[in-house]
Amino acid sequence: MRGRNFRGELDTFLAGREQELIDFRRDLHMHPELAFAEYRTTQRVADRLTAAGLVPSVLPRGTGLICEVGSGDGPTVALRADIDALPVPDEKDVPYSSTVPGVCHACGHDVHTTILVGTALFLAQQAAAGLLPGRVRLIFQPAEELPGGALEVMASGGISGVDRIFGLHCDPRTDVGKVGLKTGPITSACDRVSIRVTGPGGHTARPHLTADLVFALAKILTELPAGLSRRVDPRSSLSLVWGRVEAGSVANAIPDDGVAEGTVRCLDEEAWHAAPDLIKELLDSVAGAYGVEARMDYARGVPPVVNDEVSVQMLTEAAVGVLGEGAPVPTQQSLGGEDFGWYLESIPGAYARLGTRKPGSVHLADIHQGTFDVDETCIGTGVRFLAATALTALWEGRRPSVSEPLVALNLDK
Repeated sequence: MRGRNFRGELDTFLAGREQELIDFRRDLHMHPELAFAEYRTTQRVADRLTAAGLVPSVLPRGTGLICEVGSGDGPTVALRADIDALPVPDEKDVPYSSTVPGVCHACGHDVHTTILVGTALFLAQQAAAGLLPGRVRLIFQPAEELPGGALEVMASGGISGVDRIFGLHCDPRTDVGKVGLKTGPITSACDRVSIRVTGPGGHTARPHLTADLVFALAKILTELPAGLSRRVDPRSSLSLVWGRVEAGSVANAIPDDGVAEGTVRCLDEEAWHAAPDLIKELLDSVAGAYGVEARMDYARGVPPVVNDEVSVQMLTEAAVGVLGEGAPVPTQQSLGGEDFGWYLESIPGAYARLGTRKPGSVHLADIHQGTFDVDETCIGTGVRFLAATALTALWEGRRPSVSEPLVALNLDK
């Protein structure tokens, strides 16, 4: 594949497919489906891949699928797209607005899915011509928003034998034609914690004769985040932020029960794994000082997405080759959660942000809002970028040592 006019081939391919892909995305946008209920989406993807001569395999729960392109010796690279929608009403006035009340693609997963379909069609052509130097595993993952879909893929053997994995996400803060790249943490771990505090209750006139549960709960709310800031390396960005607090019903009665709920976010894997035990230790210490009982329920969410340096180099080479020197741009790390992190706990890889904003636009509709939409030229950009990434990774994976400097493919015209 080295030395071939790859960029020109992509241009030719997309000239005949771009409108088809836009129509495919709009169809998905009109028929959004929630986590683990993406049956129609799965069937639409499977039908299109089958028509291209590929053999998709639906995951055991019936939503999401895996499909391999290429055969023979060489490395295996995975490309992942999430396919589920959000329980958010569509507020856009467009011909392709959601037809499902209360549900829409407010996070761009319809775009991710379409880009991976387009990439699959291009790579299938390359494989049929004997031009694919390895295998590419396409992962159309369900239930990223739940989350849990990544674990479902892994339990089904979806990344078994994979050497490296890549994914992307729509970014409405970045212009179309640009891709945001970052080595190291790019998204955060995100867990949920619920604390229930109990005591005997009593009269507010005599707090010394009981356990002042509201005061104790207030101390828990302030002391746990403060304690974490002194017990954990600040570079890990471990934070505990409360979102719900409830205790009591009248002004002159100390309640016997109170609840606090919040989220724990972290950019460091080691600190993330240690967080539940540390929070429980701090909780017991504060609760014991004020004579209340405290029970903690800690629900694991997702680990941080930590991009591998070599994989980010591959993304950079791919973006420069097919999008131009100015395409790769720095991006900030986010404290949002993304279950792509589960894959990166097992194999190296990287996650990129795809610009979806129309250049010069002053209107910003962020993700997870009912007004979110994209400049659809980002679909062609995404296909170019993912296809080039897969081929770059396959060729570099064939070299004896990945520690050597990367040699860019000749992707220019």
